[in-house]
Amino acid sequence: MFSVQVTQQARGAVFALRGELDFDSMVQLYEAGDEELARGPEAGPVVADCERLTFCDSSGIGGLLRLFQQLAAQRRALRLAALPPSVARQFSVTGLDQVFPVYTDADQALAAGTGRHGTASTATAQPTDGRNA
Repeated sequence: MFSVQVTQQARGAVFALRGELDFDSMVQLYEAGDEELARGPEAGPVVADCERLTFCDSSGIGGLLRLFQQLAAQRRALRLAALPPSVARQFSVTGLDQVFPVYTDADQALAAGTGRHGTASTATAQPTDGRNA
């Protein structure tokens, strides 16, 4: 079972991902993404809070990449937060941990700067290695 709970905050949106993100659950991620994209370029970054994500297969990674690209077209960022070790390992093996800015938690990801295209290289970012601190 998978769910996306979207919370709008002053500095951006947080997508709390729960359960298994795979081919069968992609429609929920796409729907949440489409609603967020409709808010437009001034809405700020999106943080995918993965703390309660128990599984993510290649379809899930592809869905996150799609959202990353769509947000980038609006000059907005998709930031990942609280990656469980198994998911962090997948991002590391594929090299996507060099594409997605990754943070210890959602608050840190939201505070990572005001830039719409902010990445983990900003001065306040402290990327995680997949272990929850």
